[in-house]
Amino acid sequence: MNDATTQPSSGAPYLRIADLTKKFGDFTALKDISLEVFEGEFVCFLGPSGCGKTTLLRAIAGLDIQTYGKVEQGGKDVSVLPPAERDFGIVFQSYALFPNLSIRKNIAYGLENQKLAKVAIDNRVQELLDLVGLSDQGEKYPAQLSGGQQQRVALARAIAISPGLLLLDEPLSALDAKVRVMLRHEIKELQRKLGVTTVMVTHDQEEALTMADRIVVMNDGVIEQVGSPEEIYNTPATRFVADFIGTMNFVPAQSSRKGEITIGSTTLNCDLATGSGNLIAAIRPEDIQVGSGHQNSFTAIVESMEFLGAFVRAELSSVSLGDARLLADFSANVVRGEQLAKGIELPVSLPGESIRLYAQ
Repeated sequence: MNDATTQPSSGAPYLRIADLTKKFGDFTALKDISLEVFEGEFVCFLGPSGCGKTTLLRAIAGLDIQTYGKVEQGGKDVSVLPPAERDFGIVFQSYALFPNLSIRKNIAYGLENQKLAKVAIDNRVQELLDLVGLSDQGEKYPAQLSGGQQQRVALARAIAISPGLLLLDEPLSALDAKVRVMLRHEIKELQRKLGVTTVMVTHDQEEALTMADRIVVMNDGVIEQVGSPEEIYNTPATRFVADFIGTMNFVPAQSSRKGEITIGSTTLNCDLATGSGNLIAAIRPEDIQVGSGHQNSFTAIVESMEFLGAFVRAELSSVSLGDARLLADFSANVVRGEQLAKGIELPVSLPGESIRLYAQ
């Protein structure tokens, strides 16, 4: 699936990528990519290392020109333009600040290249320092700031010239966990306030789910799925997406009639079953329910339990399911109420609407 079929509006896209391929010698890093990004959107390129997401970002920026295909921005073909002639600001993982310049001078760099008046530059720099919460840090140097503060400076420098497109290349991956969580919220709020069209590369699914309007899931140089965070998580289009986003149980199954699948000796109702033979059934741990009397109920044995703070992850087995093992996430209230412990039997159910099916 290489086309962005999920679109947030019917208007013309601000960024349009058509049939883009990038080769490095005999290696094809991007294969026939087509994608549309709309004005004001926050889009995340998400995928494992080596999937092509950074190569795609660099092609958009003109830092690595594509082998084939077209890039349009604001209705203008920029496919072969050098970076300096494209309308974007970029923030890298490594901040890339000038260590010998003050914070104020770092932010002013692009403005000075535009030959603006000194008063206009000074006013714009102070406005940006205020915007990123560094009002009183302008005279310091990058080495005197924390990693999170340096990344704020890099953001301020990128948006100083009011670019039409903001490109973020793993901007938070060098920071510790608490700072990452704080900054991803700040970046999203800043993007909303400015209304700047933004494309961010990340390998962190939580970052993508919490920040993006739409996520582009990439694997091996192609786009696997494009959709909102909710669509990507709840209705993964391919087995790769289902496996990469969150935690998922995968179990061999058979479907011989519409609306039903068989796992082991158990027949389960499944909304997606079409009677197409051997399949892989998938269900998320949090969708497995405790209790009898529900659809698709059977008895399971708790093989192990892992405390994960807000919930407990249990490994379940069942004679009904044959050799299959399932991970199930239960809240602390359910664990207490059912007195869950290793070795006990309990009734569980797999809601038919929560079961996804993929080809073997």
